[in-house]
Parts: sequence; structure tokens; C-alpha cells
Amino acid sequence: MKMKNIFNKIKFIPVLLLLLVSCEDLDLAPENQFTDSNYWTSVDKAQTFLNTAYSQMQKSQYFFYNEALSDNAYNGRGDNAGAASIAAGIYDPSLARIKEEWNDRYAGIKTCNLLLENIDRVPNADPVIIARMKAETRFLRAFQHFQLTTWFGDIPLLKKDPSLEEASKISRTPHAEVVQFILSELDAIMPSLPKNTQYAAADRGRITVGAAAALKARVLLYEGRWEEVAQVTQQFMASAYGTYSLFASYEGVFLQQNEYSSEDILSLQYVPQFRMWGEFFDMAPLSAGARLNALAPTQELVDSYLMLNGKKINEAGSGYNENNPYVNRDPRLTGTVVYDQYNWKEGDGSSHIIYIKPGTSQGSAADEFVQGSSSTSTGYYTRKYYDVQHQTSLNSGLNLMLIRYADILLMHAEAKNELNQMTSAVWDQTIRLLRNRAGFTDAAALSFNSTLGQTGLREVIRNERRTELGMEGLRIFDIRRWKTAENVLNGYAHGAKFGVLSVDNGYLRVNLRTFDPAKHYLWPIPRDERLINTNLSQNPNW
Repeated sequence: MKMKNIFNKIKFIPVLLLLLVSCEDLDLAPENQFTDSNYWTSVDKAQTFLNTAYSQMQKSQYFFYNEALSDNAYNGRGDNAGAASIAAGIYDPSLARIKEEWNDRYAGIKTCNLLLENIDRVPNADPVIIARMKAETRFLRAFQHFQLTTWFGDIPLLKKDPSLEEASKISRTPHAEVVQFILSELDAIMPSLPKNTQYAAADRGRITVGAAAALKARVLLYEGRWEEVAQVTQQFMASAYGTYSLFASYEGVFLQQNEYSSEDILSLQYVPQFRMWGEFFDMAPLSAGARLNALAPTQELVDSYLMLNGKKINEAGSGYNENNPYVNRDPRLTGTVVYDQYNWKEGDGSSHIIYIKPGTSQGSAADEFVQGSSSTSTGYYTRKYYDVQHQTSLNSGLNLMLIRYADILLMHAEAKNELNQMTSAVWDQTIRLLRNRAGFTDAAALSFNSTLGQTGLREVIRNERRTELGMEGLRIFDIRRWKTAENVLNGYAHGAKFGVLSVDNGYLRVNLRTFDPAKHYLWPIPRDERLINTNLSQNPNW
């Protein structure tokens, strides 16, 4: 079954899963429905099951609203994916997002385990195809465990599908053991996975050896195992795991016509009409078709974008003009964030100006900041991932990248610097490449500055991650692993300079954040799970 045709079959799978579970002890199988005893009869049926595991990787809502857990964005209306509660530090083990993250990911693990325990029953199957499908499934199971242990720390490690009795008594496995399992799984499956260049066009989107290596690098990065991160990313950059490179245009990376570009390593797969996401209905400017704004970039994110000369906006000689703040800035700002008087472009070549500053709308006030209205709560909207080929209500079939080649370069730069091995050559292979692609031309922005030392370069590299990957859902994981969350998530998140000058120099106070380092670096184990299973211990201070 071709990858791009996966999602027109998914609607049948929940019923199928229920039947597989509820009928597995029956002696006789009804001939008019799928059961455990008659399902595993073809590779196509097994592939349909694997497609379900793919569909359970990640929700688009998490992809976008995870940014509002960090200092990059603010969830100003509703509590989408628990973002408002978590960012404000006012959540507890009963929060719906906590429970959903746990349940959804263990549902994905269950799908994987059921497939692994049954796929060998398929008769007359090509062993090479079965081996590849097993490898894909083990990758997805490892991915789900990685997400769980990143949020919760110690978690139940499920290498097989537990019985109901076993599930009610299982305890948490130490984080280090879970990580070792993930890394061992990724190493084990690589020989069975093709490179990105070995898949036919119709099969693009499947797990590759490059995806496995990239996830391995990310797991090692989150563990601070710098030598191993550098080894994996160096091999990646040497094309050991496939052919990858930066796409020529930063803006173009996120457009539908450039899906499966040289930069795409691992993506959530979407197909117009069959499986779409619609978060931009609550993220885009209202004049572009949105109904309201629920997720808006913060001033803190905007301020992180450098000037074209490579200087920070508050640095001497930067040339920053507070009255004209968006000129001569890192071009990735325009590719990510919509600001006052932004030139909004559509796929048909048309464009219009987005007026956000109060009193400057010139007759088009839909996007203008008004406290408490449906417009932006921070004075900014989002551009990155806006689909110019969108469907009704801004629904999109555009794939969402979970890992792209730019992240490999950033991981390599960070690891080499933490090993105190950052050199001009490493800089040119990583940060310079990213800035060149972004549109920097000033030598001061592109050249390696050895006088910064390890500490100064650490700040530069961390900021480069923020601006390159802004609004892609990764910032929260970075500030957690750097242990800087208590520095950036305590106090007010701000919006544009549309307020009274006597309060924070006019920058809007949009949300008071609270982050307690004694408890918030790990999410609590969901309350309902601990009521069912008393063997599940709780994280500190919850």
C-alpha cells in the first residue's frame, strides 16, 4: 500500500483494534468481520495496521501548541493541548493534556506491539518486506517511548502487549533504562531500513535509516551525550544515512510544493481530503481567513532574531530602531512571524498588508490588536506552515516535519561546542550554512568569532536553534534539557509595543508564567492512571 494512500483507510482501524482485542480468545471466527484469527492473512492487511501506528505518532495540535508551553508563543484563547494551564504553571495530574499524552502514546505502543506479535503469521510474505515493516514498527514504538520519557521521566516500558492483569500492576521503568532500550532499538533496526533515495516516490514518508539515525541523535542530545551526538551527526553530514541537505529557500521548506525536499528527514504525513490539520484557522491573520487567534508568537521570540549584521537588537552598533523594529532583521523572522505592516502573500501571487498596530489599519481593521477581541493577543500572527494551497477553513494536507536536516547541523554545532571543539571549520559546516540559506550576507554575521569562547558560542548556538526552529514545537524541549526553563518561564510573556509606556516600556503584558524547577521539569503521572494502578509512583512534589 503506497504511503500517500495510507490515510483513507485509517477510519476503519479503531473498530478493527477493538475486534482484535475482544475476539482473541474465541475459538471460532465469524467470517464477516476481522478477528485475531483471520486478520493476518496478507501483507496489505498488516500494512493497514502499520498505517495506524504511523497515524498515532503525533497530533498536529501538539505540534503547534507545544510552542505555547515555551516562551515562543502564547495560547490566548481556550486551553488548547493544555498549553495555557501548563505555561502558567497552574496544572495538576488531572489536566486533560497530561492524561491524553499518556493514553495516546500508550495506544500507539499497543498498536506497534500487536503488529510485532502477529505479523509473522502473514502467509507467503516476502521476508525482506516483513523485516522492513518490523523495523518501521519498532521505530514508531521507540519514538512513542521517547516522547513519554521526555515528559514523564520514569515510565512503564512495554516491550510486548501486556495482559489486562499485567497492565493493572505494572510499575515505572527508570528513565535511563528506557533511553537505553530506545537507542538499542534504533541501532538494531537500521540495517533493515532503506535510505531516503531508495524509496519510490509513492512510498516517500516511510521511516528511513536517516530517520532512525536522526532520532538517535536527538535522544543522545537530550541526554547530553555530546561525543555520541557529534559522531552520529558527523556521519549524517557525510551522507552515511542518506542524501540530505538544506533546501535552497528557508521560506520554501514549509510550502506544499516542496514536500519531501532534501531537508525532510521525518514528517507527519497528511493527504488532502483524507487526513488534514486545521490549526491555522486559529493562528493566521483574520484577513487571511482565520476565525480568531488562539496561538500567537511572543515579543520574546521576535526579539531573538538578530540584525542582518549579526548583532542582537540590544547590542551596541546593531542599528536596531525601536520605531521601525522589523527592518534589517534575520529574514527567518519574516518567514515565521507576521508583524505590523507585513506583506502577506497568497499562492495566486496576490498580497495585502497586515495592519496590526492600533489606529493604523487604513480601513482594514480585521487584524488590528484590540484587547480582548478575536485578533492577536500579542500583536503577532504566525506565517510558518501557512498553506497557500489550503482547503476550506484553512484546512491543510501539508506534511509537518518532526526532524529536518537543519536540526542535524544545529545538533552537531552544539555537541562540538560542548566538547570545546568548535572551530572555524565546524562553524562553516553548520551555523554559517544555516545563515547563508537564511539570507545573511554580512561577513560579521557569517564569520566564526573565536573570541566568544565556549560560553559565548553556547549562547549563539542556542539562539540559532530558536530562530531556525521557531514555531516548530521544539523550544520547550530545549529549555527543559538546558535547565533554563525557570529563567525564561517565570514572569510575564510579552507582546508588541502597543501598551502604555509606563508598564514594561509599552510592551504588552500578555501572560504571567510560573515554572517551579522543583517539580515542573517532569510532568506528573496522570491521576486516573494511579487510581487504576497503585504501583505507579508519582514524580517529585506532585
